[in-house]
Amino acid sequence: MIQDCPTSSSRQWGIAWITLCVALAVHVADETTTDFLSYWNPLVHSIRERWAFAPLPTFSFPVWFCGLIFAVLVFTYLSRFAFRGARWMKPISYFVAIVMLFNGIQHLIASVYLQRAAPGVYSSPLLLAAAAYLLVSVRRYWQRPSNERSGA
Repeated sequence: MIQDCPTSSSRQWGIAWITLCVALAVHVADETTTDFLSYWNPLVHSIRERWAFAPLPTFSFPVWFCGLIFAVLVFTYLSRFAFRGARWMKPISYFVAIVMLFNGIQHLIASVYLQRAAPGVYSSPLLLAAAAYLLVSVRRYWQRPSNERSGA
């Protein structure tokens, strides 16, 4: 059930969701300005040389960029449901936060491996912090008694 009036704990969840959306938008800008695809596409080709059936896609810039912008817009739209404490947003929040944690960690590991700043690494700490904040916020919200979640 979706509430009409957000509680303080659902407000925190919503703010955490929006924070992740902003961090993801900054991360997309970081990857765009540091030419992420010139790193990603050759990496995928080299992986496919070893493992032909690796399910990793290569992208053209317009498809990649438009797909990420679309994802940021959809995530931003979904924030309204986090603010209202929608139950179905719980697994989505956990999934998105965990994927963003892995994304941020991957950029940091790639930078260490390459011994230089990998594309997208500058915004990775922001992405990691926002994902952690979302994980904590959604967990706190769902640990509260149901009468506190519903604003009763």
